[in-house]
Amino acid sequence: MANISEKESFNRISPEEYMEFDGNFLENPYSVTYPEICAVASEDEKKVELIERFDCIGGAMWAKSHYTKSPLVKSSKILGNTQRFMLDTGSVNLDLQGSYFPAGISEVAVEDSEISITYIGMGGGGVGASICRSSACGVLRHKTDPSGGGKVAGSTIWIPKFTRVVIGVDDTDTPEEGATWTLAHNISKSVEDKNSRYLSHTITQLFPVPYRTKNCVAIACEFATTEPQRLLDRFEALLSRYTLSEKTGLCAYIGFDASSLLDFGRSVKAGEVTLSDFEKIRDLLEIRMEGRGIIGAAAAIPFYTNYDEALLI
Repeated sequence: MANISEKESFNRISPEEYMEFDGNFLENPYSVTYPEICAVASEDEKKVELIERFDCIGGAMWAKSHYTKSPLVKSSKILGNTQRFMLDTGSVNLDLQGSYFPAGISEVAVEDSEISITYIGMGGGGVGASICRSSACGVLRHKTDPSGGGKVAGSTIWIPKFTRVVIGVDDTDTPEEGATWTLAHNISKSVEDKNSRYLSHTITQLFPVPYRTKNCVAIACEFATTEPQRLLDRFEALLSRYTLSEKTGLCAYIGFDASSLLDFGRSVKAGEVTLSDFEKIRDLLEIRMEGRGIIGAAAAIPFYTNYDEALLI
């Protein structure tokens, strides 16, 4: 009889033998917990951006396909391992139909310092709408229906009302050493805590001015936070410590929609811009380090998560 390798022998054992052999059991075979759910609200509390960090790409793509059929969902996009739903606040009745519209978001509310989201679905969609989301990190409390099989089930979750902060950084390196994109990312990871969630990192290509280091890019780091000033204080302290340049620019946009900076950002991508041009948008920003890099830092902000336009040259 031919010798059987350890790997071949392992692959031939039955599921029952495997469970006995390995000693591991699935704690909950019919639930996939979302690692994190958070949200930011607009200043007038009429809009919410819901950010779901997912563990199963198939489940996220399925939700993207069906949840956008809900009247409250204005758009959805996948960014890395997160899915973002742009939502209107309000409450609607969903006419669920198996296969065609099996799950969705039926209510969104901003209540003082919290945001509540109500999901509902049928069958497997009900599992995703209930236990999968209500057990996510970031959920303060929840009301959840029993789910599974053919049941219609859902949940309401309450999460903190976060504010969006987009931090712009430019000119931290020298011709000899350094890289702004790496420093900004590492600082963002370092300052992240339960009250300030690091959401995205965007590299924006700028017009190649003669005094650039080499590639002429600036960085936007996006956060959801309940403590904007503490976040900026910590970010500034680390950037001041580790920057290699005396020309560093550091500023931030605090608010739901940074599109008021878009014209300025596009002008910095198209040609050389002066400090007098920067004065026109100064009041829209919180400025922390005002070296020559402040122009690029501000220009990067409106392109956060808009990677296609950010990288155009």
